[in-house]
Amino acid sequence: MGGEGSMMAAINSLKNNRSLLSKRKEKGALEGSYANVKLAEFPKAIPEQLKEIRNKTIKENKKAKVKIMSCFILFLILISTFIYLI
Repeated sequence: MGGEGSMMAAINSLKNNRSLLSKRKEKGALEGSYANVKLAEFPKAIPEQLKEIRNKTIKENKKAKVKIMSCFILFLILISTFIYLI
C-alpha cells in the first residue's frame, strides 16, 4: 500500500518533537536554594509622594501624547501635499 513512508516520517517527527520537549522541561527547572537570601526592605510611600508621582506621570503622558499627535498631524500634512502635487 502507498503512504507507509510518509506515515513513518510523521511518526518519527512526533517522536523527535516529544524527545525535545522533555529535554526542554529538564533545563527549565530552577537550581540552587534561596534559604540564605535576604529580602530588601523598602520604605512605605506617603500619600504626598504618591500624589507627586501621579502628577509627574500624568504630565509625562500628556507630553508624549502631544508629541505623538504632532508627528501624526505632520505626517498627514506631508502625505496630503504629496498627493496634491501628484
